[in-house]
Amino acid sequence: MENRIISYLTFKIGLETFAVNVENIQNIIEFPTLTKVPEMPSFIIGGTDLRGVVLPVVDSRIKFGITETPITPKTCIIVLEMAIEDIETKVGLLVDEVSEVLEIVNEDIKEPPSVGSKFKSDIITGVFPLENRFIMLLDIRKVVASEELLNIREL
Repeated sequence: MENRIISYLTFKIGLETFAVNVENIQNIIEFPTLTKVPEMPSFIIGGTDLRGVVLPVVDSRIKFGITETPITPKTCIIVLEMAIEDIETKVGLLVDEVSEVLEIVNEDIKEPPSVGSKFKSDIITGVFPLENRFIMLLDIRKVVASEELLNIREL
């Protein structure tokens, strides 16, 4: 397999550090005022106007079962754009803090542990060792394309 360098945006949710491929990121915005949307799963905490389009916002802390932390000036929304069932969809992912963009060589990405992880292994595509910790690489399509989220396009 040819070595490729892939850019990942790292961010914190609680004390955990995650990363997503920058190809899926359209924007990063300050934490906005949200409008509650009735009859949505608990992790969809509302929607916000993004240039005339309603952007549904997923609270990553609830989605991943991480203890909620207070909203701070560093809390923000990562605006993700991807195809869900062949339809371009935008979703906001609330995170506690955006850290940095890392250039990662694919051979440095390790397999996620099959046991001992508190996160579903199907959403973690790999782990990347950095200093004295591991950064979990998310398959954001699997995070967002869960059955409950397929209906958010219609907001």
